[in-house]
Amino acid sequence: MAGGSSKSALYGGLAANVGIAISKFVAAFITGSSAMMSEGIHSLVDSGNAVLLLYGMKQSQRPADAHHPFGRSKELYFWGLIVAVLIFAIGGGMSFYEGIKHIEHPEPLTDPLWNYVVLGVAVAFEGWAFWLSMRALYAGKSDETASFWKMLSTSRDPAVYASVLENLAALIGLVLALAGVFFGHMLNNPFLDGAASIAIGLLLMLVAVFLVSRTRALLVGEGVSDEVLADLQAIGRQQAGVQNLRPPLTMYLGPTDVMLALDVDFEDQLSAQEVEVAIDQLQNAIRAKYPDFQRIFIEAKSITKK
Repeated sequence: MAGGSSKSALYGGLAANVGIAISKFVAAFITGSSAMMSEGIHSLVDSGNAVLLLYGMKQSQRPADAHHPFGRSKELYFWGLIVAVLIFAIGGGMSFYEGIKHIEHPEPLTDPLWNYVVLGVAVAFEGWAFWLSMRALYAGKSDETASFWKMLSTSRDPAVYASVLENLAALIGLVLALAGVFFGHMLNNPFLDGAASIAIGLLLMLVAVFLVSRTRALLVGEGVSDEVLADLQAIGRQQAGVQNLRPPLTMYLGPTDVMLALDVDFEDQLSAQEVEVAIDQLQNAIRAKYPDFQRIFIEAKSITKK
């Protein structure tokens, strides 16, 4: 279900950004607005990012083979990192450069009507895309009272948290562009339009830094939360025949693909067959509560003692 919400958010954002990017570039060409040009670049980058994340989702679902025995779930994390780099380099960098260039060589602003029309339409479409991404962020989450920042910083799905941040940055960027165009005309000061473009560039760079940090943690092998680790130990100790359970080792291979390694001491009087039954019961108990643990490896200590 969460995967379907992720795709809906990406497809919705892609449809909105393609149309908005074209209209922004047309408005920028007609009016000479630097902020509008930056917004056009922003929407174009967001469109490309949605395509890359959709490609990453498709690649991550490819089946395991001899050369990729654990599957390709981490493909999504790789493409999520590429998206973050593109946001920083192309979205943020070009917007910042466009603003500097406009301040050094200001151009007189023409009738801003087209800017206002395009920005108004863009706010409506970006608001819709942001709503889709927020719905995907909260899809399947048991704690709907959690803060927005906690949900965002603990999400393991780049298709979700990247969409949320891109759409949020797009809405904030539209406000900055609107302010630059409005005050630039009201005060007859084209420098304000360039300043708005610089602000949009810095905003995108900030978003990119967060995305790089979040995706890097997942790429290098982030595990589950401390609460889940504690619960795993509680589940293990409740199983019949388990004498001791060492701290679990976990790693996210994908948003819904977690690997778990357990080092378990079973009671010494158990036979090999009884230990095998206890292992199956332990795996079933864990998967019943945490179905994302698709690979569970259990080292049974009592077998090695005999």
